Amino acid sequence: MNLLHPGARVIDAATGETLTEEMIEAAAASLPAGVVFLPFETTVGAIARYLAALRLGRPVVLLDPDADHSALIERFTTTSVHPDLAVLLTTSGSTGNPKLVRLAADAVRANAEQIADVLRIGPDDVAITTLPLFYSYGMSVLNSHLLRGATLVLERTGIMQRDFWTAVTEHEVTSMAFVPYQYEMLRRLRFDPAKYPALRNLTQAGGRLRTDRVTEFAERMAAAGGRLFVMYGQTEAAPRMATLPPERLDEKLGSVGQALPGGSFAIEDDEVVYRGPNVMMGYADTAADLAKGDEQGGVLRTGDLGRLDEEGFLYLTGRTKRMGKVFGVRINLDDVEKNFPVAAVAGDDKLNVFAEGASDDEVRDLRTKIAEWLGTHFSGVSVRSVDALPLLPNGKIDYRALEASL
Repeated sequence: MNLLHPGARVIDAATGETLTEEMIEAAAASLPAGVVFLPFETTVGAIARYLAALRLGRPVVLLDPDADHSALIERFTTTSVHPDLAVLLTTSGSTGNPKLVRLAADAVRANAEQIADVLRIGPDDVAITTLPLFYSYGMSVLNSHLLRGATLVLERTGIMQRDFWTAVTEHEVTSMAFVPYQYEMLRRLRFDPAKYPALRNLTQAGGRLRTDRVTEFAERMAAAGGRLFVMYGQTEAAPRMATLPPERLDEKLGSVGQALPGGSFAIEDDEVVYRGPNVMMGYADTAADLAKGDEQGGVLRTGDLGRLDEEGFLYLTGRTKRMGKVFGVRINLDDVEKNFPVAAVAGDDKLNVFAEGASDDEVRDLRTKIAEWLGTHFSGVSVRSVDALPLLPNGKIDYRALEASL
């Protein structure tokens, strides 16, 4: 699979280094047989290695470069892989024993095409890295822009630093992708898109953004002649499934939009089910699973509860399983409770935990320890002390009561 349009450019904002065909060829010559384990740094060299693996048909596992993946590498090292397999992504963030999502080359390319179509990405578009490339949303930005001959600017300092905004200006960035907590950061920064005349599009995925924030940023972009795209996806769909057209945002506020071209949604037993060409082949728990073919048939049971209106706009209402997101990373709430003496519920891109009879010092200590365990900033964790946890008649924790108290 070749995702690189002849006119596409990748440039490092800090060094000026640009991606060349020679870099990809050199990376291809150095790749091992079988699965390629790629600590996906935000560098030109790492992107060259990624593109080389795809061209050679070597399945590539995208990994956090700052984490220890020795156990995962040992677990999935093999030379026996299915010929359709292209990309492997972890499912459980920084906790637990992650499975891998198996994505076929056709699914990866199909989703890149879908995104490029709905965002109208073309050769004059310039994106900048706002998310890790090993994160499915970040990978999606990379794929969709390279496919259509656009430019990707690599920036590593982040939106809280002046260097980031200098790069946005100097490279005339036209689009930026953010997850919900980043929109909260932008709000604290008093982000004004009018300061960046080239900026045309903001996209949002990676969790639910509060409707008042959606309205606020849509209005900010509209005032500057730009657009906000609310999107919905999962890693298992390579990863995006829906977009809310900016011109329908006011009347469909709270919706995550309609299925991407070639995809469709249905509600089956209250669960959102997606069908499309970008659905994964299945999961992998062991190296032997990498030799398996497509087990999904283009059908993904999302684990989300929702409803569809008469025009096919999707509204999410909850989760079928106890999962949450912290800064875009999925967290198993049961894993939290197994490791700490708390009850855990999901909030708006935040983990909310309740500890019985905890002192102020114990609350602060729990917050620090849980954040360290998750590998995230402590602002993504809220700890509250309660006299007693609410219980159902069967003695189990009443999570709905806890959610209602937030």
